[in-house]
Amino acid sequence: MLTNILASFLLAVPALFSIVNPLGGALIYSQVTASRGHDERVELAWRVALYSAVVMLTALLAGAPLMSFFGIDLSALRIAGGLVVAAHAWELLSEPQHQEDRKQEQAAPASVAADVAFFPLTMPFTTGPGTISVAIALSASGPPGGKDLLLFFAGASIAAIAVAVTVGVCYASADRVVALLGQARSRVVTRLAAFLLLCIGVQILLNGIHDALVPLIGARS
Repeated sequence: MLTNILASFLLAVPALFSIVNPLGGALIYSQVTASRGHDERVELAWRVALYSAVVMLTALLAGAPLMSFFGIDLSALRIAGGLVVAAHAWELLSEPQHQEDRKQEQAAPASVAADVAFFPLTMPFTTGPGTISVAIALSASGPPGGKDLLLFFAGASIAAIAVAVTVGVCYASADRVVALLGQARSRVVTRLAAFLLLCIGVQILLNGIHDALVPLIGARS
């Protein structure tokens, strides 16, 4: 039981961490909240973390069932999800500056608006469409049903909460993160995490292709 939970946890953590990128986000968070007091920034950081957890858990738990409701086959969802995850990972690997510029654009309203915890700091800055698509792809990569599926979602949910806590810690300590990492080291961490995400996307894609081809091969033989 613990092995299944740990396996899904270890699958989901690098995928969600790399697409959320709390370290890189903290660098931008420190800039757009620079005019606020320290206590307000810390409180805001943990509200963003809470909302991020809700967004990731909702996408994980409701994503695949919702797609199935619309008649989308699980193998098709895995293939599409794997492609989306791999595409996001490739963009993070090849064009980190483009990603940073887009994040900066998304977070810009936070420097002037009053209530910014959910929009724009949670969505789309921290857990935007990319994070949601990765979470849905992860939910589609679980076992078909029964106890194993519950254990899979337990591990993935713990991973989502762990990433959300990391967001809270990094954003609340944004000044320290900036001093410790800076732009260059942050990009190194981002690219390492993006490579893991690329591998996970390819694995989800291969699982979907396998699921789609096995019935066809069995029918012909």
